[in-house]
Amino acid sequence: MIKFITTLLALFMFSTSYAKEVKVGIILGFTGPIESLTPGMAAGAELAFNEASNSGALLGGSTVSSIRADSTCIDSAAAASAAEFLISQGVTAIMGADCSGVTGAVLSNVAVPNGVPMISPSATSPALTTAEDNGLFFRTAPSDARGGEVLADITSDRGISSVAITYVNTDYGVGLADVYEAAAIARGIDVTAKTAHEGDKADYSAEVGVLSSAGGDALVVIGYLDQGGNQIIQGSLDTGAFDTFVLSDGMIGDSLTDTFGSDLDGSFGSMPGSLGAGAMKFKAYAEANGVDPSVYVGESYDAAALIMLAMCKGGSDDSATVAANIMSVANGPGTKIYAGELGKGLELACAGFAVDYDGATDVNFTEVGEAFGAFLEKGIEGGQFTDVAQR
Repeated sequence: MIKFITTLLALFMFSTSYAKEVKVGIILGFTGPIESLTPGMAAGAELAFNEASNSGALLGGSTVSSIRADSTCIDSAAAASAAEFLISQGVTAIMGADCSGVTGAVLSNVAVPNGVPMISPSATSPALTTAEDNGLFFRTAPSDARGGEVLADITSDRGISSVAITYVNTDYGVGLADVYEAAAIARGIDVTAKTAHEGDKADYSAEVGVLSSAGGDALVVIGYLDQGGNQIIQGSLDTGAFDTFVLSDGMIGDSLTDTFGSDLDGSFGSMPGSLGAGAMKFKAYAEANGVDPSVYVGESYDAAALIMLAMCKGGSDDSATVAANIMSVANGPGTKIYAGELGKGLELACAGFAVDYDGATDVNFTEVGEAFGAFLEKGIEGGQFTDVAQR
């Protein structure tokens, strides 16, 4: 009887909360080297925000207003300025940023000083694991410390015995290249060359020449599909230097296969992702709502959903409350919540019941707030990316 009365009081308290407009930021590289990916990522986050608004279950019927800002992916000063704009608009939390370097800049220069939590759907640099974040930084994508190992496993399993490596000269590229190189060598793969490239050059013939001279069964391209990496692939195909490419997650997207088509058949790569029940539910839910469930879209939906659930869990939309409750709604224990069930999750959390959010990507955080994560092995056949297996 006491538990029943307590539950009724909790329901009454949350149902009579004053409805308001909750402001949340979305900071992604709408211009720059992954600009073909970010519209879908933003749409994934906004799908969750709209779901929360339409449910009527968020903090007494509150609605969500999302505000977009451009991280550029590569310009840390511009990203910090964009994040400051979001702060000036009164956002309580940030979904983003995307690329690792700008994510670190936003975290240290804006989020931490202002006490605003942020959940990145795609920043994967191992360096972010130990960043000074005051408990404000989370990511729904797993670290490249594991991603590089997975990509090396796939390379080995496909019978590749030697590779040349080119990597974009950013936090993301440097970190992943180091992990991949060590993992490849440990698996008996000969690394013939490892060279950096900048992401914004007009001509990459010199880089392609160095890689061609080194040779190898395949060229590992750790970079961005809309800038640099695609041009190195073009140069390699034009000169006949390589015809098989090992692709990091930043190189995986429809714009790559739209450009090269079947010339990339037989190439492969990996990216965070799952073929589990949660991922399949999200795919169906996203497509039914006009959202393409492509690269990092599920992670973006999950980041946004966690922000909403943390508000209900703590009973407030203030930044400190959101930050304090993200881990508990991500890891449970409690009622499992999947994509398309956010309204149900908010009702439970706002009424004081425990939830365990699995969402689109089987969310489960390490003790520092980053996804353990699964990976998808991606192949290219018939000029299109295909899901080969979950790793």
